[in-house]
Amino acid sequence: MRDLPRQLTVEQLAELFEGRNLLVEQLATVDDPLGRAREIARGLAPDEQKAVLAAHPAIGQRQGLSARSAAEQGADDDPQVLAELAELNRVYEQRFGFRFVVFVNRRPRREIVPILRARLERTPGEELETGVDELVQIAIDRWSRS
Repeated sequence: MRDLPRQLTVEQLAELFEGRNLLVEQLATVDDPLGRAREIARGLAPDEQKAVLAAHPAIGQRQGLSARSAAEQGADDDPQVLAELAELNRVYEQRFGFRFVVFVNRRPRREIVPILRARLERTPGEELETGVDELVQIAIDRWSRS
């Protein structure tokens, strides 16, 4: 496992966070960007946090994934699981107004279904904070595996 870096460029951070956004821009200006990512992400306005989450692909999405996302989402291509994830993602985005993000950690997609169901029972504030935390965990994992 790689140690967390003291500095990262915008380009390096954009790869870890699925694109260039306000969070990436801010992280590129600080020491220990991945160690401070939660703090900085939580300091963004809710609309800015939602924009950062929107850069991530939906769980179960099969088209337009970065190579990292495709590898992380597992190999569970069961049509029923994919259909259920698509529906739960739709319900989630309708309920909360932003994308569901979870640190999959190479688990099969079927293991994410109960997590998504449980998170649908939470408040929007809890979910926004959790989504941002999960996004940061994904970036840290990507760095440690690269």
